[in-house]
Amino acid sequence: MKAFQISDQNAIYFLTLTIEGWIDVFTRKEYKLEVVESLNFCAERKGLEIYAWCLMSNHLHLLCRSKEAFKLSETMHDLKKYTSRKILESLTSESVESRALWMLEYFKGRGNAQNRISNYKFWMDGLHAILIETSLFFEQKLHYIHQNPVRALIVEEPEEYIFSSARDYAGRKGLVKVELY
Repeated sequence: MKAFQISDQNAIYFLTLTIEGWIDVFTRKEYKLEVVESLNFCAERKGLEIYAWCLMSNHLHLLCRSKEAFKLSETMHDLKKYTSRKILESLTSESVESRALWMLEYFKGRGNAQNRISNYKFWMDGLHAILIETSLFFEQKLHYIHQNPVRALIVEEPEEYIFSSARDYAGRKGLVKVELY
């Protein structure tokens, strides 16, 4: 078994999805909302159970699993494919993003560097999947996810960050359907 891959399609995993080159794509609300919409779609239609999430400027953390009859790796592949297509469409249309051309050139170059990609490469390969085997490990990863925007000095308290499930755990309404642990 390779490290950081999903071996049990229905187990709980800590996942990290990262933008190519760690580029800060998620600085505009429109791009963040594409990820939120995609997570909710996967929760409603693709059997994704999300226990925690946090979207930072260049990566997404998830604590999640797939319900029976669904495969976590396939759901994540679909999520990455859809969000990259939508955000790249936004960047190529009449974008208000000042860095659009630069980002598109970078993603195009990353795609050209790999034989299997014919266009842009938006997300890094893989999910950096770590199997959650104990409740203690789950709690550690939950805390780690929710502390991300605090460590980045974006907010003082985790529940203040709108693009995270910390709001749900604090009794506030979040943007993504979360299964509280």
